[in-house]
Amino acid sequence: MNKKSMKFVILSLFFISLNLYAGDVDRGKEKSLACVACHGNEGISVSPIWPKLAGQHAKYTAKQLYEFKKGADGNRNNAVMYGIALTLTDEDISDLSAYYQSLKKSIGVTDDKYLALGQSIYRGGNMEYKIQACIACHGPSGLGNNPAAIPVISGQHADYIFSQLKKFQNDERANDPNKMMRNIVHRMTDEEMKAVAQYIQGLY
Repeated sequence: MNKKSMKFVILSLFFISLNLYAGDVDRGKEKSLACVACHGNEGISVSPIWPKLAGQHAKYTAKQLYEFKKGADGNRNNAVMYGIALTLTDEDISDLSAYYQSLKKSIGVTDDKYLALGQSIYRGGNMEYKIQACIACHGPSGLGNNPAAIPVISGQHADYIFSQLKKFQNDERANDPNKMMRNIVHRMTDEEMKAVAQYIQGLY
């Protein structure tokens, strides 16, 4: 095999590997029927304790499913999600992630009581207590970063956001690289976390 042919083969294998588990939206929609009970039709959960998945970055969703799949041996242990994720293949995870990313996200409303404090911390942090601004990673509109697996949080249920901040604070959730979330929330009060969660719920 000459160098030109070898180069073609290598490039072909490279692009095949990139698309091996490229999610299929239509397949994902079919497979999402098992998710509807908690996450709602079109990825908009009715209960505020369950996250909205519509519009979420595919890479982030896939990362969470793989971590749920590890169960008690992983960094995001959840008995319900463990049982579901355990049945999913790599293709299933890619398809579901692609499907939910394709959906239009919804926006909630921020309680006026928490608006000023939530906005202040989200956009400026609290330097006195070394609380980094959320905007640094999640962006001004809460749209995150897909390549870095930083989630879309814009419009997410405040109750769900608060529950996850508490889990990070209590080390019940530890799937944040370099403890980036835990190092921040360990310095936050419940009132500050509630305010940030409320601000995010109405952010767009």
